[in-house]
Amino acid sequence: MPVLTRLIPSPLAVDIRPGALDDLADVLADERISRSGRLAVAISDGSGARLRRRLEPSLPGAEWFEVGGGTIDDAVRLADGMRSGHYDAIVGLGGGKVIDCAKFAAARVGLPMVAVATNLSHDGICSPVSILDNDAGRGSYGVPTPIALVVDLAVIREAPIRFVRSGIGDAVSNISAVADWELAHRVSGEKIDGLAAALARQAGEAVLRHPGGCGDDGFLTVLTEGLVLSGIAMTIAGHTRPSSGACHEISHALDLLYPRRAASHGEQVGIGAAFATFLRGDPEGALLMARTLRRHGLPVVAEEIGFTDDEFVRAVRFAPRTRPGRYTVLEHLDMSPERTGEAYAEYVAAVAG
Repeated sequence: MPVLTRLIPSPLAVDIRPGALDDLADVLADERISRSGRLAVAISDGSGARLRRRLEPSLPGAEWFEVGGGTIDDAVRLADGMRSGHYDAIVGLGGGKVIDCAKFAAARVGLPMVAVATNLSHDGICSPVSILDNDAGRGSYGVPTPIALVVDLAVIREAPIRFVRSGIGDAVSNISAVADWELAHRVSGEKIDGLAAALARQAGEAVLRHPGGCGDDGFLTVLTEGLVLSGIAMTIAGHTRPSSGACHEISHALDLLYPRRAASHGEQVGIGAAFATFLRGDPEGALLMARTLRRHGLPVVAEEIGFTDDEFVRAVRFAPRTRPGRYTVLEHLDMSPERTGEAYAEYVAAVAG
């Protein structure tokens, strides 16, 4: 009797633990990612440059490329610089900007990409998407999933704690994103992938309900795994729906309307997720989300990230325009400016204290 299944692109190796970076060369060799050792390593001038001195002796065949920023031009320059190197693979060593540039460059030159994350600021470490700045603001570009992922928790703890907090907000927002996806399925018949939804939701729930804190290896492991599962969920679905709903629409609106004042991605989507949960008629869920965010040092109202109530309400009203065709609770309710302001005031009152 035939066994029916589907193939899911996912990393060959995932190494999440303190000291994982010391065994990077072994991961690359054991998984047959780079038998010759010919690697192109993309780094930033910050954490990546510091780690280069530590890793160079174990990667003698590597060539190192400094990434100037997180723009589409940076990613294209990186790809162009790698074209003549006859490399086996590309390694993105650093934060989200470096990894997104490395993913895009790897796709452009047709090489596998290994993500070595030095912070946990968002779920892009293992996603099939590169978020890069362009002339129009910021764009999402489809790319293959990394072939391997290495996260050294000792390195993560050395990064500013705001990066961990941002990752918490991004992971928790999955819960709201999946609820929006299910709403679209009920109302408009949008196709939902149950496996992708389950992975994304459970990744968020694991972070939401874990009792540990930002400096605890157990919690950091769960957070990292949650961000990895979020990326795999998007790969399964073939789009960002499992991890992007009204929460991300609101964040994109803040980025577009107030580009010089925007907070971190995770802070914005965390607030967006809690507010969207409240709008869906789940005040208890919104309160649980807000309490968890607060416990980890994240904001839960717009004032805490430098926006007035009116500015946040304007962003909520603008949010549906950032993802045309996407159906979330914002499109479902289609609230007037007055009702949006009232709903946000009710949310603030519910989560205060």
